[in-house]
Amino acid sequence: MQVSVESAEGLHRRMRVDLPPERFEAEVDKRLRELARTVRLPGFRPGKVPLKVLRQRFGAQVQSEVFGQMVESTFPEALSQEHLRPAGKPSVEPELDQKRYAYTATFEVLPTIELVALAGKSIQRPVAEVTEDDVAAMIERIRRQRRSWSEADRPAQQGDRLTLSFTAKVDGEDVPDGSAEDTELELGSGRAVPGFEAGLLGASAGEERRLDLRLPDEYPVAHLKGRSVTYDIRVSKVAEPVLPELDAALARALGIAGGDLERLRADVRRNMERELNQRLRARVKNQVLDLLLEANPIELPEGLVKAEIGVLKEQSRQNAGGGQFELPDQLFEEAARRRVALGLILAEVVRVNGITAEPARVRALVEEMASTFEDPQEVIDYYYGDRQHLASVESLALEDQVVDWVLGQVAIVDEHTTFTQATGASALG
Repeated sequence: MQVSVESAEGLHRRMRVDLPPERFEAEVDKRLRELARTVRLPGFRPGKVPLKVLRQRFGAQVQSEVFGQMVESTFPEALSQEHLRPAGKPSVEPELDQKRYAYTATFEVLPTIELVALAGKSIQRPVAEVTEDDVAAMIERIRRQRRSWSEADRPAQQGDRLTLSFTAKVDGEDVPDGSAEDTELELGSGRAVPGFEAGLLGASAGEERRLDLRLPDEYPVAHLKGRSVTYDIRVSKVAEPVLPELDAALARALGIAGGDLERLRADVRRNMERELNQRLRARVKNQVLDLLLEANPIELPEGLVKAEIGVLKEQSRQNAGGGQFELPDQLFEEAARRRVALGLILAEVVRVNGITAEPARVRALVEEMASTFEDPQEVIDYYYGDRQHLASVESLALEDQVVDWVLGQVAIVDEHTTFTQATGASALG
């Protein structure tokens, strides 16, 4: 087998492979003789069809099969001989004549990555803890999430829920989809046009109000963006929130057997601490990944980027409930390039430093994921019962170990923060 790289531009390679004629022809002859034992042709007894006849009838088909299999077997050999690492499948152009059997493979190769030393770089590590006030605020948030509503015979206040009907006009013309009947709106939710909710503070059931406002620049109807609009509103009901009592009944409703409030607080704290640790780790990890990208700019194989765009598009389509609608590729290109670059750089860090997934870390990740389920052991068995399932967790463990490796190379500056700042949580819910 003779191999020659005919061209090399960027990450693109065009490689010609000449197959040994004697090896190719011997395999074709072997296949034809095997075929002779079973093939049936008119005028010939079974197993007595001459090789010449078989070659005339089936020679082209057998040559094609042998050629395809020899491409599959020799392409990896040729890559190894030329010290090339392909990125994706090649495009193969066959060249077959009477005594010459060859093919030209066109493909991209993985970039050569020379990892840059990270000495002198720094990472901001957020540090926070869950306080008793945080727990109390979270329980209040839970109570608000489970609130009911009671009709109030008084003017509307912030946090009340109004039942109302309205029409909207711009220059005396109805706004498309700008009217509603008996819709509900919570004051302070931020769901309405700016000024709409504030303009209903103090309104009572049965009251009518007119509000002159301005449609936001982000309004979905292009020709109405930033235009003045008049709302005629009639309030039919004012309801105030009623929070459940912090008692055994609420604890039982939240899955605490026996309604033990101390156990409820302990469970809430444990969940908050898990969420906080995940958020803090994620912020550090994002900084590490950004640092690796910044320090190691690389040329990307366009085939890998295109394939990653396809993955992201399919995920987007599934998240949107399926269907045939597809967003354009350019919306996913930046994210795809980042993911491909990180995959290559992380793989190089793992290779150069001989990092392997630590079983204890893999187990800890599995148990952490399982802890949020009703039957954690069932989830653990699910991962450890299938090598493919466990491989996905091992990849996460490897990423975490790369993060640890980077943190060992850089200066770490602790940045004190709070649970609310770190998680974006609010007592209002």
